[in-house]
Amino acid sequence: MKNEIPEFNLEDLNQKIFVQDEIIALAKENSPRLLNKFRLVYPDFFDKLSAIQANLKNSELIFCIYLKLNLSTKEIATYTFVTPKAIQNRKNRLRKKLSIPSEMDIYKWFNDL
Repeated sequence: MKNEIPEFNLEDLNQKIFVQDEIIALAKENSPRLLNKFRLVYPDFFDKLSAIQANLKNSELIFCIYLKLNLSTKEIATYTFVTPKAIQNRKNRLRKKLSIPSEMDIYKWFNDL
């Protein structure tokens, strides 16, 4: 049996990088378009969140996107014009709402979702 190497498509890779960069740019701008763009690109993410907690507000979903993008507390605070302490409080409220154990790294939880 011959080992077959999957075909590498540079154009697909470039497209994914472009879309990822666009999403990060929208996050940094705190753009209202972030939620819709992320929903188009990663629909499964919201389905999985809905299965855990069906009634998350749009503001909470956007906060989940920031965590999924692995942005630090300080970065999120800067982009959303609030204090790092406010972001820490939001993380704690979201942990409770999504039943994320306190010993679990919230970024790992979102990465594994």
